[in-house]
Amino acid sequence: MKPAPFDYVRASDGAEVLDVLHRQGADARILAGGQSLLPMLNMRLARPAVLVDIMHVPSLQSIADDGTALRIGAAVRQAELEARPDLARRQKLLAAALPWIGHAQTRSRGTVCGSVAHADPSAELPLLLVALGGTVHLRSRRRHRAVEAGAFFTGMMATDRADDELIEAVSIPTARPGAGYAFREIGRRHGDFAIVACAAVVENGRARLGIGGVADRPVAQDMPGPDDEALDEALDAFAWALEARDDLHATARYRRELVRRLGRATIEEAARCRA
Repeated sequence: MKPAPFDYVRASDGAEVLDVLHRQGADARILAGGQSLLPMLNMRLARPAVLVDIMHVPSLQSIADDGTALRIGAAVRQAELEARPDLARRQKLLAAALPWIGHAQTRSRGTVCGSVAHADPSAELPLLLVALGGTVHLRSRRRHRAVEAGAFFTGMMATDRADDELIEAVSIPTARPGAGYAFREIGRRHGDFAIVACAAVVENGRARLGIGGVADRPVAQDMPGPDDEALDEALDAFAWALEARDDLHATARYRRELVRRLGRATIEEAARCRA
């Protein structure tokens, strides 16, 4: 199939993007890497009146490090972030998870913020943002606001973004001294969306575990540390709370068991990898 007809705007600055979003609202869609949007257009699952191409807006193309967080602009491709020489030092969890996202070809086109905007519950980048306590920066002609990642994702491919808002950047906290980070996932094939993905942070004897691929959005929860006898009970409660369902890829029971086993293994790896 081919897309339904639409107008195309190649924006040259942020003000032009916000102006189109202000005028068109829900009839406008942002085009960045296009790895999720273009298939939806071709299948006519999305029928926007206007596509706004943001990939030529200089203010959206940068990665800034202020010492506590990486602020990643809306036009930054996943491959650009992955290629940063200091990424493993600044945030090991990002460095560990990026190679699991699709394939080299899709990462060379797909953007970090585009994956966040698409909000697939099995995608790695939304999970990382939630697990690390990141922030989504939204801007419209009316206002600018920063939304904590856990509140930004509201359901299956649904977010808190208003129709006239642009995700202009996301902020991801950098590694803290003494904290350990680890990422693991299980999929049918490398590059597929995860059946279950786990992102863990261990610090001061406690753990934070994020899970993707089970609930209708990524979820993170504080946990006992790997040496605490209460960890298995906490993992079991977490696995049930995610309300897994059977689908074509895995049963709910299998997903719950992965949360328990893969979750523990990821927490234990994070504890071994403390800076």
